[in-house]
Amino acid sequence: MTNQQNSANSTATWIWYPGDYEIWLGNKVNNRRTDRGAFFPPFWKQDSHYVTVEFSTTLSLAKEETVTLAAEGKYNIKIDGKMLFGMPSRLVLPAGEHKLNIKVWNQLTPPALFVEGETVHTDGTWKVTNEDKEWIDDSGKASDTSASVYMDAGYWNFNTIDELPSQFKLTRQHQEPVAMEPKSNGRLYDFGKETFGYLHFDGVKGTGIIYVYYGESAEEAQDKDFCETLDQFEVKQDGTMVDLQSNTPFTDGITPNNKAFRYVYIECDDTVTVDRVSMEYEYLPVDIRGSFKCNDEEVNQMWNIGIYTLHLTTREFFIDGIKRDRWTWSGDAYQSYLMNYYLFFNSECVKRTTWQLRGKDPVTAHINTIMDYTFYWFMGIYDYYLYTGDAHFVTQIYPRMQTLMEYVLGRTNSNGMVEGQSGDWVFVDWSPKPMSKQGELSFEQILLCKSLETMALCAEIAGEGDDHLRFERLANHLRKQLLPTFWDATRHALVHSVPSDCRMPSTDAAITRYANMFAIFFDYLDEQQKKEVMEHVLHNDAIMPITTPYMRFYEMEAMCKMGEQADVLRQMKDYWGGMIRNGATTFWEAYDPNAENHLSMYGRPYGKSLCHAWGASPIYLLGRYFMGVEPTKPGYEEYDVRPSLGGLKWIEGSVPTPNGAIVLRMDENRIIIKSTEGLGHLHLPGRDVIDIPAGEMVSIEY
Repeated sequence: MTNQQNSANSTATWIWYPGDYEIWLGNKVNNRRTDRGAFFPPFWKQDSHYVTVEFSTTLSLAKEETVTLAAEGKYNIKIDGKMLFGMPSRLVLPAGEHKLNIKVWNQLTPPALFVEGETVHTDGTWKVTNEDKEWIDDSGKASDTSASVYMDAGYWNFNTIDELPSQFKLTRQHQEPVAMEPKSNGRLYDFGKETFGYLHFDGVKGTGIIYVYYGESAEEAQDKDFCETLDQFEVKQDGTMVDLQSNTPFTDGITPNNKAFRYVYIECDDTVTVDRVSMEYEYLPVDIRGSFKCNDEEVNQMWNIGIYTLHLTTREFFIDGIKRDRWTWSGDAYQSYLMNYYLFFNSECVKRTTWQLRGKDPVTAHINTIMDYTFYWFMGIYDYYLYTGDAHFVTQIYPRMQTLMEYVLGRTNSNGMVEGQSGDWVFVDWSPKPMSKQGELSFEQILLCKSLETMALCAEIAGEGDDHLRFERLANHLRKQLLPTFWDATRHALVHSVPSDCRMPSTDAAITRYANMFAIFFDYLDEQQKKEVMEHVLHNDAIMPITTPYMRFYEMEAMCKMGEQADVLRQMKDYWGGMIRNGATTFWEAYDPNAENHLSMYGRPYGKSLCHAWGASPIYLLGRYFMGVEPTKPGYEEYDVRPSLGGLKWIEGSVPTPNGAIVLRMDENRIIIKSTEGLGHLHLPGRDVIDIPAGEMVSIEY
């Protein structure tokens, strides 16, 4: 629900300063990580909420109205500038035109407000500011508050007075293990598939320590010295259990900290016994609005495992993986957004994650300290607008886009390009061989160029005309430099990097896939150059391969852009199908079909995440490039359909839109499409474009 929609809603909702609740909640989420029982906070700057926020609205009441009021924090109330006594929970508002101001202070949690009456209620139309700049001169006259910066209030889905935002919790569901195997010193529990939640102990007797070792594999759970996550719980004489990692007592047998696992190995002191172990599965309720099915059952299995993978990593925010980091990483989140648009279409989680990742001014580092992740953050905002049509969010977030881009531009070199500086993590990808991160990387310049184009588009949406022209000029200038600087005509590709004092590629410069594939789907190359890149880079086994689903996502997108869905299908069956054949119940952080050990990473025997958001790539690839649906105007006002069987006999499914869905079925002889909204344009090889009016079914034989 957008703010514009909420403003017309007759029900009240809790409101706050936009981004503040998301930043506060993100701090709670990002600081839950432990490393073998040790607290492990993020290594980047964490911001906090404004401790004092003023909420205001104008009233036009035909008659006197009584409202109920609640706040998270101490508050005062002013009607037409006059402050009322105390902190009343009920308030009589007089008939007529009035200004209502409520100021809330809360050091611990974000100041939030709830007001509910017959016609007056808190919603996204209320104005908020963190500093009203009000002062009183020596005559007693109040100052003019015109210098204050006001925003529209933020909100989510806390729609009753008792649903305090600070008390939000994800949904839980009790689940039992599918098997228990006694071991020499303990028991190994198997919950059947990758899962996430809290262990539940029943029938605990005695006193002493319960030792718990978690594993995404049976090997990890039983390796007490090297499993990534573990717990110790002390049972007291009175039956109280204490989580020794956080020194948190609990009496209901449900552990206070959540973990990811499939297997759990448990040992107890001789003085303690446990009758039964189960779990409370924790998740964010989401509607699965997208669907895909075809004649190939392995592909259907990929889709279903992709759903479960993305569901597990779609929580308060889009997180990277559920076992190890459990943090909001911008690169992971950007791909989650795209997959989300073809599966859940959960706009609120996109907005929450975008606010949380950005944090507040002043900007002191790239997002997650990673240069490329800053650029993905920009790109995700325009994608959000294109899929949802929510211009209001762009306008709200735009000031933080401005200051972040000023930080980026302040670190460009004399050529207007970015290169790693002190404190920057230039990531690109986890690569199987050493990869240079020095000098001007073509990959980073392409992401910067796209970010500048995004800034120009968003400035126009936000009504910032001067910014629009400025960022458009910067983007055009950088784009004109890309090919002269990085294109090697003799090797038919963009080179990976050049020294900052060199304006053309050297003959011995390395070539990698990254910049080349992004240049294809960003249309930074002409058609001939795209074909050359396909032949000399993406189809060239001599070029360093990509082993992470993260970048396979983009590699296959480039191939699909070039109409190579049949090859993509083959590679999907080899890559994601390979994970399935190796027993995956969720998709992994990385996969090398030739590796003997699929569990190790980062120099740790079980460091690899076996449930990683970027592993769910088939969701996006199948929706976007096999069903072929893509919005071309914001909010699916218009959209293209360029379907491809890619060697399959038939496909069918639905792609969610803001208020409905596009339903498609295609086989080797016919395609049938129906949409509940927007004007579609069906593109079939050798045919004129066919329009798809909303609500009408289009059936084409070929």
